[in-house]
Amino acid sequence: MRNTPKKSSPRRERKAQNKIKLGARLQRAFDFAAHQHAGQTRKTTTIPYIAHLMGVASLVLEAGGDEDLAIAALLHDVVEDCGGAPMLNQVRRRFGARVAKIVDGCTDAYVIPKPPWHDRKVSYINRLKKENADTRLVSAADKLNNVRSILSDYRVIGESVWSRFNGGREGTLWYYRTLRDEFLRSKLNRITRDFDLAVRELESLTGNSAPKLQNEG
Repeated sequence: MRNTPKKSSPRRERKAQNKIKLGARLQRAFDFAAHQHAGQTRKTTTIPYIAHLMGVASLVLEAGGDEDLAIAALLHDVVEDCGGAPMLNQVRRRFGARVAKIVDGCTDAYVIPKPPWHDRKVSYINRLKKENADTRLVSAADKLNNVRSILSDYRVIGESVWSRFNGGREGTLWYYRTLRDEFLRSKLNRITRDFDLAVRELESLTGNSAPKLQNEG
């Protein structure tokens, strides 16, 4: 008896059409990021900086981001940490205008030494209010990965974790709380929902309170 091939259901076909396609560009972006950030580590640790970039890219892909967004996630710090405006031009040339726009939107400093911490963060938050959904998604993934790292370290070393940050305890909590509130102005997604929960947990550990989660809508 001959087997009859199963017909694809419309639902299955739509799912296949929506499958995220990843190709050689993503590998090139990873290689580029690894080369540019070679020797860099997470604040006061021995963790290679590429671990953060991989974590952000993973969050973006898990949230449904496409290849351009994953590439931007891998490169989101390359302008700030590896060359400023000339590096942004290189990103645009290598990976396209869309990726460059997202990386630009995730950058809060273009020169070394960087401007004063508080002024720089206020400026970044104000810019974020005007950014498109692509940039906000990558930015939220970046901040979520950062807060999760702070939480993990806080559980081990407690209050001394704040010595790593230019804003100290109060400044760092203000920054992530303010970012959380800004992200919650838009419709919730996987990343912004988890970011809100992570900030709440950090506030709870440090004795701060937080407002209730906004409804999805």
